[in-house]
Amino acid sequence: MGSQKLRQLRLAFRIKGTVITKIYHRFIFFGVFGEFVSLLYYLNLPVSQPILGSVIPSIVLGLLLVFRTNTAYDRFWEGRKAWGDIVNDVRNLARLILVSIEQVSPEERNEKVDALHLLVAFAIATKVHLRSQPVNNELKELMSESRYVRLLGMNHPPLEIAFWIGDYLQQQSKNDRLNNYQLIMMQELINSMVDNLGACERILKTPIPLAYTIHLKQLLLLYCLLLPFQLVDQLGWGTGFILAVISFTLFGIEAIGLEIENPFGFDDNDLPLNAICDTMKRNIEDLISLIPVAASIDRQEDNSVVSKLY
Repeated sequence: MGSQKLRQLRLAFRIKGTVITKIYHRFIFFGVFGEFVSLLYYLNLPVSQPILGSVIPSIVLGLLLVFRTNTAYDRFWEGRKAWGDIVNDVRNLARLILVSIEQVSPEERNEKVDALHLLVAFAIATKVHLRSQPVNNELKELMSESRYVRLLGMNHPPLEIAFWIGDYLQQQSKNDRLNNYQLIMMQELINSMVDNLGACERILKTPIPLAYTIHLKQLLLLYCLLLPFQLVDQLGWGTGFILAVISFTLFGIEAIGLEIENPFGFDDNDLPLNAICDTMKRNIEDLISLIPVAASIDRQEDNSVVSKLY
């Protein structure tokens, strides 16, 4: 219990992962501004104006911030659900390929391994595509050189990889390695992967309306500028500190919403896409280790021949 309390205390003073580094200049500015208003009040200038507190009611500003944060979190959670579905689809499709498609030669084993690697490549290509990055070495090690070169010229790499996976399944069906039911089930998983890719693109390409974002920023700025004139009569020299705390709270909530509305980037609070892709890669490598190597295939063929002779 003591170690848990200590971790909670450390978490309260943690800087990494917070928005403090993005908003510190704002609450410092308003803290100094509040002290400046306190100085004017100390010099008997008519800066105390309690009536300004009714210009922007706190409840209105609070509702706007809550709506902004909830909208951003809905986008974050929808992105996480889409990636969770991609993980499940990749695992299920890999398992079906491993179990359903028979292999009778070392070449067919290599084709199966390539197809399993393409499943990981789809996830990595989706991550790279959502981050507007070029095709990189993460993908190069998961496919042949010719496919990698072809992928460099594609406008939509994840869709091309999904086509390659589907083409592999069609070839296996033509070679009587898959029946129609198995083929349809695997194609549905590919369709689900592409659908979740589209869901992520919808989040990425549909930002929160700019007018709403600008209006909220304007109201926050106006509220914090008027607040010290309302508080200085009661707080005196403490106006700057209180204004800094209030501005830290309000601008912090607004910055959190701004950070998580696009959950596919590199911020500390974005989705851990690198870790998710690494997990999928380890899962696929574990499945590949279950595929018999060429030597064992040859031994199986030899044993079948011997059994037929006797």
